[in-house]
Amino acid sequence: MNRKLICAAIAATCCSMTLTATAAITKDEHKAAIASADASYKSAKAGCDSLAGNARDVCKADAKAEYVRLIAKADAGYKGTPASVFDGQKKIAKADYEVAKARCDALAGNDKDVCVKEAKAAEVRVLADAKASNKSIDAFADAGEAKRTADYRVAVEKCDTFSGAAKDSCIRDAKATYGK
Repeated sequence: MNRKLICAAIAATCCSMTLTATAAITKDEHKAAIASADASYKSAKAGCDSLAGNARDVCKADAKAEYVRLIAKADAGYKGTPASVFDGQKKIAKADYEVAKARCDALAGNDKDVCVKEAKAAEVRVLADAKASNKSIDAFADAGEAKRTADYRVAVEKCDTFSGAAKDSCIRDAKATYGK
């Protein structure tokens, strides 16, 4: 799989992980949602057994991420607090990061390094947004700085494909773009 396809998959995954407060659910509905998530996870994980290598790793990571999403949604609906939503968002971001890292394992060299940095940057952006949505106006500034730093790290990693003056120029451009 080429790097652009993997990056597109990372972006799609991270964009799909928004968790918001859901309608309150009862204890019995919560138990049913957990049981359903367990069954879905076991089924999805079993479906990965026919695969090999990186495809199997990605499949298992996808299954786990979907399980985490279902549990987080159920917990947020049952508990109904901003803290439970934020906790779910953190867990989903971590699970999606693991999926992205598994996808990056299909690459080698600088392409893999850049892919992992992009996956981490996507996780940082989601976590920063989640934190900012649950805090004061100061948290928005902190979130913006965290995102800029993550994007800067990706840009610098991409500069590693160059050498000499071209690399120096690339790094200067990254510093100027991200205010570093």
